[in-house]
Amino acid sequence: MMTLVSEAGEVLPPRPVIGVVHPGLMGAALGSALKRVAGAVLWAAAGRSDATSQRAAAADLVGVPDLTELARRSDVIISICPPHAAREVAEQVGAAVQGRAHRPLFVEANAVSPGTVRGIGELLGAHRVVDGAVIGPPAWEPGRTVLWLSGESAAAVAGLFVGSPFESRVLGRDLGRASALKACYGLQSKALPALWLELAAAARGFGVEDALRGELVRTGVDYSTELRDAVDRAGSKAWRWAGEMDEAADAIAALGLPDGFSRAAAQVYRRMAEGKLTGDGA
Repeated sequence: MMTLVSEAGEVLPPRPVIGVVHPGLMGAALGSALKRVAGAVLWAAAGRSDATSQRAAAADLVGVPDLTELARRSDVIISICPPHAAREVAEQVGAAVQGRAHRPLFVEANAVSPGTVRGIGELLGAHRVVDGAVIGPPAWEPGRTVLWLSGESAAAVAGLFVGSPFESRVLGRDLGRASALKACYGLQSKALPALWLELAAAARGFGVEDALRGELVRTGVDYSTELRDAVDRAGSKAWRWAGEMDEAADAIAALGLPDGFSRAAAQVYRRMAEGKLTGDGA
């Protein structure tokens, strides 16, 4: 395997040890994709659920006791967790690697705002942080999912995914560019479904859902299909999408643009997760 060198001069070993925090559906797919180039792909078992353990086992990842041990052994750490936990994970990694002569590259692959990524860069060292944005489903076969990367060390990380089910693309040297792309994409992929969920809840609350369905069908919009798609897409992920929309709102607000679309979407998904998106005044 060729030596991978970042623009910041970071050199990765021929077969680096890679840690994944944490192997959910996407994390397990990322970990599996990296097995072909890694000396080992680690995950931290402490406090994780049985479902996480089963996904890690299915992806043939190597369990270590905790995040401290994972950080101590890894050359590259990929953080793929709920958006609201991204900063906490980075802080835990930072504490764990203090005193290491050669600190790992940290790939912030969560759906967070550019400001959050830059803050993690300040914490861990900007040249050791790579901003990552996954667009597409957990990839087990090529052609469906792109991993966008930005930052001084983005090229070195992109090289790890060559030939894998994840197509890696470098968006530039600036931390936050990949996350900015993800935030803009999220306005289309997650804010629009939230609009359908809210208008349906409002129509039910007012008792006009059948009339609304008829009017939309009359004007060429399939109400039932659009609503079913929104429910299917959010489903059990609504609690996670709420955090992503919060981060997208922060990204938009930083440009001085109206951020209400994402703020409202976050509230819709939070209520959906709590079973309170009813339109009954609750």
